[in-house]
Order: sequence, then C-alpha cells, then structure tokens
Amino acid sequence: MMNTICVSDFSDDRYLAFCTRNGLVKKTCLSAYKNVRVKGIKAIKLEEDDELVETHLTTGDAELIIATKEGQACRFNEQDVRPTGRDTMGVKGVTLNTGDSVVAMAPVRPEDMLLTVTENGYGKISSVDDYRKTRRGGKGVITIKTGGRNGNVVAVRKVDQTDELMITSKHGKIIRIKVADIRVTGRNAMGVKVMNLHDDDLVTALEPVVGGEDVADDQ
Repeated sequence: MMNTICVSDFSDDRYLAFCTRNGLVKKTCLSAYKNVRVKGIKAIKLEEDDELVETHLTTGDAELIIATKEGQACRFNEQDVRPTGRDTMGVKGVTLNTGDSVVAMAPVRPEDMLLTVTENGYGKISSVDDYRKTRRGGKGVITIKTGGRNGNVVAVRKVDQTDELMITSKHGKIIRIKVADIRVTGRNAMGVKVMNLHDDDLVTALEPVVGGEDVADDQ
C-alpha cells in the first residue's frame, strides 16, 4: 500500500506514524521531514525481511489499530509509542502468530467506525469501541473470522457512513460502493458480501473516492 500525505506546515506537534509488515510501529515528529533532499531522506530503518505497510499523519494523542491478515486487531494509545528520529527502527506494535503479518494500521477515536475487507470479497463495519484496548505489543482481538469463505484480510480502514469506496481485484475488476450499504455488525462476525468474484479472483485493495457520481449497481 502506498500513502500520499499532503502537508503545508511541518510543525512540531504532529507526527508521522509508520507500521511494518512484521508488526513494528514507529512515530517521528513531522518537522524532522521538512528538509527533503532531491534524492529523498531516510524515513524509517527496516530489517531485511521487513517492509513498510502504512504511514499516517497523527496528532500524538489518538489511538492506533494494527490489523493482521489472519483477522487480529491490536488497539492501543498512540502515546505508548515514544517519538524517535527519522533513521530509527520501530518498536513492537503487535505480537504476530507464526505465518501472520500486518496488512493495515489506522489512527482512530473510540467513536469511529472500522471497515474490514477480506480477499474473497466479504466485509464488515464495526465500532472501534467494540475492540478492547490493550497495551502496545499485544496480540489483539478478532476483527473478522478468516479462512473458509472469507479468506485472509486485505484491508482495514476507518470509514464514515457518507464515504464511498473503490474495491479492486487481482484480475482487474473494480467496483464502487457506498459505505452506508455495508451492514454494521459485531466485531467478530463473518461479514457480508461486498464484491462478487469469479474463478480464482481475489480482492487486492480498496481506496476512498470523491463523491459526486452515480454508483453502479452491477457487480
């Protein structure tokens, strides 16, 4: 996943929060990135077998949810992550089971809603408050049941009922849906169908879109 973060002021009271595939999380003051060279600057130090999954602009006092492909989600206070310099590694954000990996990180508030989508085209929306808050580095709780009809989790993000989303598949299919059309359920529910797939196709990504156009009914 690639993040583009637009800023006009590299202030000292905002941060960039990073999360890696192996479950590390790092937070660095935004002002550390104001002097970018032509060839770029180091943003985070990574181990050889790790990679960056997601980066978000934060205020320093939110909560973070880290989600894994096997359906676990760890929610903790952003303040549990001490700010460090640019060229540093992260600290453990979530403890992973063998074979599991991180697919997403989201800065949230207790009143927010969280959308989870799986590779076989199922999804669900639950209140962030349904996710028990733990300390950084815990195993977390179930965000959706994986395996079987659902497959693994591919995306988890904060949403609003007025949002619309584009969902893309491995075979190049793309649909646009309204968040309001996805049922709100309990945290560990199986979810509902959000995209019809054929043969060995799989959901690969979802992104928000700007409203203003009609949403196609044909999937």
